[in-house]
Amino acid sequence: MHDLRSHRSRRLVPSSELEAELRAELPGAMARGGMGAFLWDVRSGGVFMHPGALALFGLTPEEFDGDVLTLARRVVPREMSGLRRAVVGPGGRRSGLSFHFRACCPPRHEHRWAHAQVQVIRDGTGAAGKVVGVLRDASGELQGAMDQATADTVRRSHSDVVQATTAALADALTFEDVFSSLTADETLDAVGAAGLALTTFAEDSSHLLVTKGLPLHLFGNFETTDIQDALPVAQAVRTQQPLFVRRQDVAARYPALWPHIERTEVTSVAVTPLVAQGHPTGALTVLYEGRTSFTTLDRDLLLATGAAVAQSLQRARLYDQEHAVAVGLQRAMLPAHIPQVDGLATAVHYQPSSNSQEVGGDWYDVVPLPDGGIGLVVGDVEGHDIDASAVMGQLRTALRAYASEGHPPSAVLARASSYLAELDTERLATCVYVTVAVATGEILTARAGHPPPFVRYADGHVAQLEADGGLPLGVQGPAGSVPFPTTRHRLRPRETLLLCTDGLLESRGRSIDTGIRRVRDALRAGPADPAALARHIVGAVADSRAQEDDVALLLATLTP
Repeated sequence: MHDLRSHRSRRLVPSSELEAELRAELPGAMARGGMGAFLWDVRSGGVFMHPGALALFGLTPEEFDGDVLTLARRVVPREMSGLRRAVVGPGGRRSGLSFHFRACCPPRHEHRWAHAQVQVIRDGTGAAGKVVGVLRDASGELQGAMDQATADTVRRSHSDVVQATTAALADALTFEDVFSSLTADETLDAVGAAGLALTTFAEDSSHLLVTKGLPLHLFGNFETTDIQDALPVAQAVRTQQPLFVRRQDVAARYPALWPHIERTEVTSVAVTPLVAQGHPTGALTVLYEGRTSFTTLDRDLLLATGAAVAQSLQRARLYDQEHAVAVGLQRAMLPAHIPQVDGLATAVHYQPSSNSQEVGGDWYDVVPLPDGGIGLVVGDVEGHDIDASAVMGQLRTALRAYASEGHPPSAVLARASSYLAELDTERLATCVYVTVAVATGEILTARAGHPPPFVRYADGHVAQLEADGGLPLGVQGPAGSVPFPTTRHRLRPRETLLLCTDGLLESRGRSIDTGIRRVRDALRAGPADPAALARHIVGAVADSRAQEDDVALLLATLTP
């Protein structure tokens, strides 16, 4: 009751006084809030505007002449016609309008966004007589919205870059694959880079860094560095913190790098440390031409790209280790020494498949024969695993023993086939066995489900020998048949035999005919020296990045 009596005893300020005070204070309050009211007489063109409304056009009450045309000249031209149609267009019935427009304010002609909330007072014919409303400065909110939209666009663009980089790295198996994917034009263009380098730890050292990058004239000087060196990449790996360095700062902070940067157009360098499974693996260096600053979004992009690269680099390192073990095991099964015989120059080459977890059953062998001739063997046990490699080792040893006893080619393959059939395995094998009588050049060929040899004649012509073949080793043929018929040819001086496994002839997306044609072309165009010729053929035909099968080949050239 006391509160009620106290309330009733207070003297209320009359509404008329409050109204008068509001009229006096309202323009200033609105002006301080970036707002102002206005009244426009459409017929005469006269306008009254509070100071806050005039400020949106860069005018003060003293500068404004009260003419609507003065204001119109300060509205962005392409928006003025739309505003006029909306407000005073003929036949309109809508009285309430809300819209945004841009005012162009001297002296720097900066654009300022404004929002208008108006009422159009129309006569009986629908024509606009007066327009009354409130204007407010909307630059902050619209700029914020535009900044947010720009940021969203940049984020989407950055996300696309990361996805594109991740996709490019998805098929990368080795360090070289990772580097090739990153330095492809598509990747460099996506991140806006003028150059890029990938750094890893040296295999045999915890403090040496190995870098490979493009352009070569810059990164070639820093292929091997110490982790304590005063270089951006070493600092990033050492501190595990990203670095963003402008050109003008290089001379002071990294004097050893400056002579190489000075002669380029590089304006900034970004170095991102690479971490996989909590362990540092190296660094990614990106060079820019034109860029001198990095936003938070730019830094996030580099860190995200670095994370994708780090995972690929770790996968590549594991692949390289597994591949080295597989290749080592396979090579241990192959002859450690190829005998050299007067009158016959030989060369062998083995290239494993690109799958690090596969151990193949391909092999080659050169066997001195009791009659002074030479036996040439190339074979392939089916499958790509440890069992295939083990069977290959046993079969190679057995076939070598049969050949060393002096049996003819058909008998050697027949005995090897029986031996394989008796092994505790379901694996089959293909093989081609050729004996060469060095003195006369006579060659005898027997095949067990294997491609026939190629020959490069003295005149440069290349062909596959016509040699009858039998079933793969381990397969029992029809009773009474000759399982492995022998074909006789003659090799003349400077003519070369090529025995190879089907990994050289076949690959995904390439027919066997195409593979044979490529081998013939490479053999025809290759050098005379057998060792150099072997490297030439494999380099011209085999694709190490997508090679699905092992390649074993043996070359023999009859010398004068």
